[in-house]
Amino acid sequence: MRAGRARAGVVLLAAGGSSRLGHPKQLVVHEGKTLIRRAAEAALSLGEGPVLVVLGAHRDIIAPELVDLPLRIIEHPDWARGPGGSLTMGLSAMSSGTPDVDAVLFMLCDQVRVTASHLRALVDTWRTTGAPIVASGYDGTHGVPALFSRAVFPELEALSPAQGARGVIAHEPTRVAIVPLPGGGEDVDTPVDLDRLAPRRPV
Repeated sequence: MRAGRARAGVVLLAAGGSSRLGHPKQLVVHEGKTLIRRAAEAALSLGEGPVLVVLGAHRDIIAPELVDLPLRIIEHPDWARGPGGSLTMGLSAMSSGTPDVDAVLFMLCDQVRVTASHLRALVDTWRTTGAPIVASGYDGTHGVPALFSRAVFPELEALSPAQGARGVIAHEPTRVAIVPLPGGGEDVDTPVDLDRLAPRRPV
């Protein structure tokens, strides 16, 4: 890290087409807000560095959810090729637009257990441990949200479109600090997942 307070930007990956759900998961309403709005507001609450949102499928109807927020939208036309393309595009935009950022935190919009306090814990762990990677731990694995220091950027930039960040996290476990995220595997991919999110009515 450089002298002074290190900065961490956030890239919210939200370009997918939600094919298994049948409609844009980004616009699913949970606890009174769309998933994309909830995630973006959590990212902005950090106040650490710029927040970029990578959009692809359904961009025209998703972007209005973010129009009044102080963030930058990155359009990814080749979103269908896989999550790695969204990640590398977001990283490239962050690196070129904010070259003094020391780390990037990648997150998704449909992990409903992710809160602003969890994102804060990831950043604080990075600062206190100096670990090159700080990942979330859940369901016996380590994944996003995850923070990567500048030293790891070349590995992320080398990802193919079909690859995600998990392989980089698993490559060398000794360099990874873990922040537990109970229920981190609860996301919104199918109608069954959507039913699980619905508030239960009294019998």
